[in-house]
Amino acid sequence: MRSILKAVVAAVTLCLLLAGSAQAGEPEVALLRTYIGNWGGTSVLVGGDQPEKFSCRLKISQNRKVKINYAGRCSLVNMNLSVTGTIGFNDKQNRYEATMRSNVGFSGAAVGVKRGDNITFTLNEKQNDRGGNAMTIGSAIELDDNGITVDFSVEFNRSGQVLTTSVPFQRQ
Repeated sequence: MRSILKAVVAAVTLCLLLAGSAQAGEPEVALLRTYIGNWGGTSVLVGGDQPEKFSCRLKISQNRKVKINYAGRCSLVNMNLSVTGTIGFNDKQNRYEATMRSNVGFSGAAVGVKRGDNITFTLNEKQNDRGGNAMTIGSAIELDDNGITVDFSVEFNRSGQVLTTSVPFQRQ
């Protein structure tokens, strides 16, 4: 169960870690700034021995002119996950970009796809857990008018076990 929890922590870490780049235009920066504040969300992780309550909080703050920072923390059973990163718009590539760092050694990057005022970052990673077992991590984070939603799944390739959750965040 501990390796399952660590995989979930890795998946959430990949979801929540977002980073940016430089010199975005004013509309892109203005859109990112609408997410500044404190956010919280709860959900249930399914696919393990039993459903587990999953709760997270996220603080988004102004970085430099064209970026926002975030710092998040999630709790699952007796584990805590911490993530940090930035969200920004890369003018040269004409896209939103995200990267992350976590307290469990996972990091990731994603490109955001904008549809209207919504921005979705999708990550699909293959990594090994601390026991050396292969796992596939899929996640998406959507920034929209109603808040922030993080969806993720972890598949343990060896056993075929899949853990999933969707965490809707609301402004606190």
